[in-house]
Amino acid sequence: MTRKRRLTDADREIWGRVARTTRPLASGASLKVDDPEDSAPAATPPGSDTSLPAARIFRPTPLSSPPAHDLARPLGDALASAPMQMDKRRFQRMLRGKLVPEARIDLHGMTLAQAHGALNSFILRAQQQGLRLVLVITGKGRNTDNDGPIPRRPGALKQDVPRWLRMAPLAPAVLEIREAHARHGGAGAYYVYLRRNR
Repeated sequence: MTRKRRLTDADREIWGRVARTTRPLASGASLKVDDPEDSAPAATPPGSDTSLPAARIFRPTPLSSPPAHDLARPLGDALASAPMQMDKRRFQRMLRGKLVPEARIDLHGMTLAQAHGALNSFILRAQQQGLRLVLVITGKGRNTDNDGPIPRRPGALKQDVPRWLRMAPLAPAVLEIREAHARHGGAGAYYVYLRRNR
């Protein structure tokens, strides 16, 4: 048997403040509660049914495969939609694979740290030598079935190289970045068109 707790004067004052800030649930209905001790639930007469109506259970239809949640645009689409910075005629020739890259670097087999350092020195050296179009080969990356709790797109180098090319110290040297034509590596390589060395 539970013992009833008696309210102190301070408790009654706090309850009174709270009660004054409330509004009735239905219009015209008046509910007066002076003391919470007096508002104990009424005993249920024996035999009365107080159960809730049976709830409907929602069973979603199983999907054949989970939906994709990749909100970022594919990298090739993002690069292709970037505004053109170079001469339109040369740009069209570059996209068709008609311009031959003057130098190339292959980042296959390097760690991200090694590749970042190699890319920085390659791009800056190429600009110093007055080269305009270079090819950066990253590879397309491997598809793995289970890459842990945080999904990553395949090809860490493929994803990181365009970002590195837009950061210091390379950003001032780079005029244009696009995926290479199929004859120069396609989606596994990038054309990097450099600004003139001044």
